[in-house]
Amino acid sequence: MRSAAITYRRWAARGAHFGLLAAFVAFCAFPFYWMLITTFKDVHDLINTANNPFLFNLPPTMENLRILFGETRYLRWVLNTLVVAVGVVLITLLLAVPAGYSLARLSGRWGRQWAIGIFLTYLIPPTILFIPFSRIIGALGLQDSLWSLVLVYPSFTVPFCSWLMMGFFKAVPRDIEEAAMMDGLSRFGAFLKVVVPLSSSGILTVVIFSATLAMQEFVYALTFITSSSQYTVSVGVPTFLVRGDVYFWGSLMGACLIVSVPVAALYNSFLDRFVAGFTVGAIK
Repeated sequence: MRSAAITYRRWAARGAHFGLLAAFVAFCAFPFYWMLITTFKDVHDLINTANNPFLFNLPPTMENLRILFGETRYLRWVLNTLVVAVGVVLITLLLAVPAGYSLARLSGRWGRQWAIGIFLTYLIPPTILFIPFSRIIGALGLQDSLWSLVLVYPSFTVPFCSWLMMGFFKAVPRDIEEAAMMDGLSRFGAFLKVVVPLSSSGILTVVIFSATLAMQEFVYALTFITSSSQYTVSVGVPTFLVRGDVYFWGSLMGACLIVSVPVAALYNSFLDRFVAGFTVGAIK
């Protein structure tokens, strides 16, 4: 009897565990299911409140995707978004990685003060910087250019990423770096061949954080870009698929689904290292 009771409790606990896991997976997957089913729904199926919103009440249609790809410059917007994201990631890495390393190796009171000062700049609301950035972009002649976004977005990513990388570089023992230098490497060589590989989780975190911010930012992209051929996805989709009080819900959901699935897959593939990046960078 005792053994049977233990076995029952064990299976009950396992069933509860899998039940909670299934509920969590369903909760996370539901937005993607909703976008998918809405993308292929007929407009009459969408607007009829008597229909079941979770199922196809009319045959699926490709009309929403035809509108998305045929009547908008969606593929061009996706390409523009990728160009901006890659540019922002490269600039952020070129500035944040050396800055984080310098702060990590700058010991004493000044090192802590510089680190706190850099992080505090990240807390400045981006809207406060809009007017000075507008004047700078105008002086450089970069209005209606993707380069305006590539130059502005790093001001939001570099402070936080520098502080994050500082925590990673502090976690790398100085002895390892000094041993590499004793073997003949210069300080830069030791940094490049020893410290950077050991901090790959932090660098991956910086890449994902910077790319995500560049892909989803709306206010600056809407203000600095005026021609539709230069729009990013975050601006082009709502501008062309929301016309007054008319919402092209099927096309909107299709546009969101196409760009969100790769991002979700990227996060899922590197989830462990991404979480480790924020954890180590915040604790050290």
